Amino acid sequence: MTDPLASSAPASAAENVSLRPHVEGREVLVCVCGGIAAYKTATVVSRLAQAGARVTVAMTPAATRFVAPLTFQALSARPVHVSPWDHHDAMDPQHIALANRLDTVLVAPCTMDCLARLATGRADDVVSLILSAVDRTKTPVLLAPAMNVVMWNQPATRRNLTTLEADGFRFVGPGSGWQACREVGEGRMSEPEELLAAVAHACGGRPRR
Repeated sequence: MTDPLASSAPASAAENVSLRPHVEGREVLVCVCGGIAAYKTATVVSRLAQAGARVTVAMTPAATRFVAPLTFQALSARPVHVSPWDHHDAMDPQHIALANRLDTVLVAPCTMDCLARLATGRADDVVSLILSAVDRTKTPVLLAPAMNVVMWNQPATRRNLTTLEADGFRFVGPGSGWQACREVGEGRMSEPEELLAAVAHACGGRPRR
């Protein structure tokens, strides 16, 4: 079983070299939703930034209860989007320009609530708003589900997964194992290494702008 502390350790030079050819200079949006697995996403953002990716982070209000936006701002060296009403670019109040320039999007953790919002076309938080403007025929959107095993197996979740797959979203995980709720089973968010590999593969399959 993977040691959770090992996944948050600083990346070695060799790891950065292998990631860099795929993500260097790429525009990557990392969306963080309200789950305890959000702590793993800090490692993903850090590793992407170290490898030369231009990383923007967007967070739901619930996500900010688990990890402070300042953490992601420090790791990405960019402002963090936490509300549809925060406009870091005055010329892009609806975040359309941001969505258009992205090479890849990763939503991690993608909670049960986020799956439902995306499946039903909601756009009432900054994460779902930006994602609503992403053309998935051109830009891969990777979802990394993270939730309790019972939530993962709910009929509503299964229906939403089927809808989202048909809508062109891609999934990374989830894995199976020990969960913060003290359950063991499927629904555990993939480890940073798997998420980074998925982002690298998605970026590597796209022509450079």
